[in-house]
Amino acid sequence: MFEVFREWKERHFSDPQRVILGFMLLLGAGLIYFLGNLLAPVMISIIIAYLLDGLVILLKRFRLPRIAAVSIVFAVFMIGMLVMILWLLPLTVKQIGQLVQQLPGMLAKVQTRLSELPTRYPELISESQVRQIIDYLNTSLTVMGRKALTLSLASVVGLMHLVVYLVLVPFMVFFLLKDKDIILNWARRFLPDNMDLTESVWQEANVQVTNYIRGKGWELLIIWGISYAAFKALGLQFALLISLFTGLSVIIPYIGVTVMGFVMALVAFIQWGWSHEFASAMVAYLVIQIFDGNLLAPLLLSGVVNLHPVAIVVAILLFGGLWGLWGLFFAIPLATLANAVIKAWFVKLEQKADTPVGTDPS
Repeated sequence: MFEVFREWKERHFSDPQRVILGFMLLLGAGLIYFLGNLLAPVMISIIIAYLLDGLVILLKRFRLPRIAAVSIVFAVFMIGMLVMILWLLPLTVKQIGQLVQQLPGMLAKVQTRLSELPTRYPELISESQVRQIIDYLNTSLTVMGRKALTLSLASVVGLMHLVVYLVLVPFMVFFLLKDKDIILNWARRFLPDNMDLTESVWQEANVQVTNYIRGKGWELLIIWGISYAAFKALGLQFALLISLFTGLSVIIPYIGVTVMGFVMALVAFIQWGWSHEFASAMVAYLVIQIFDGNLLAPLLLSGVVNLHPVAIVVAILLFGGLWGLWGLFFAIPLATLANAVIKAWFVKLEQKADTPVGTDPS
């Protein structure tokens, strides 16, 4: 047993570069897992700066000084934040408030429509089954009411956190963009000199993750806009809120689309019942998803992420369970990083196995 373990250790961890790569991954995962709440503003700032740095590099190709490129990109970022805070956020909060106020009435409509089903379709559903469904809905509404009360009591603390984020995050984003080279050179002083394997993993993951996030950003905006136009034209209630979450659902493949389809169908059913308006809303949602899955996503994300659908679902479940909502949002980039690590690790292992004895594998 010990001999097998020793051979396995020698095979996988005798190369210092793989040891360095493993240590870096463990360090990063440990910092996020144990200090994620404390370092959340820093991590959010790093992610935003990482995404905006691509625009800075693009502007520098036009021979702009870095400070000028950073200033332009940061100004656009701040304008986008102001539009979101002053226009989008109030509208979204307003529709959420309307939804909460109308929730009891909506539940009553659901109960009324459900009570009609045994009469119309006695071969499919019985009265006892309908009563069980109604009891479950009443229990769920009570639980949601308690959670809403808890959230309202914690709203003051949440508002304070929001204010801190709104001040700290833009401040750190600007200096992360402006002093990128200085910060990276400072960090390299604490790292080993020979990090070829780690750098190769980073380069591969960096290209794929950047292209993936850029493509998903455009996909989110396009699906959000198309959904809002379609739902607004149909007269669906809470069109802005539902279309926003329909756009966000593209971030979580398979699961997000399914959940939002159920939510949209429920809202449409409560508003219209079994009618041609309900059928039109469902057809519109189906057409949007077909457009996204068969045309838009392949066009924006062609060849970016080469992951099997099973691997994507496993990544969503794993990282969502570890880090909640943030884990769901970054499940695919993290899975891409893991895929790059595995490929580099075993390629290095195969190179070592194929190298004749007495020669340098590098």
